[in-house]
Amino acid sequence: MQLTDRREFEGTATLHGVRRTVSLLLCPEVVVGDHVLVHAGFVIGRLDEQEAAATLALLDEGLAREREANDRAAGEAAS
Repeated sequence: MQLTDRREFEGTATLHGVRRTVSLLLCPEVVVGDHVLVHAGFVIGRLDEQEAAATLALLDEGLAREREANDRAAGEAAS
């Protein structure tokens, strides 16, 4: 996720259009624009640009495979 807004120890993180309010208590050093790891509503780490791009590519690949599997299953159920 990418931190898109910050207010004291709370912020907003966004990924693929989904926005979540996150706590910054565990990583108070993050700034708007940073790519962050979020667990249970808490930012638990910061990723550099290269690591974030690689992680997002893996996520996108997994989502594409899931869509393909769902499309295949829907096609099989329809026949």
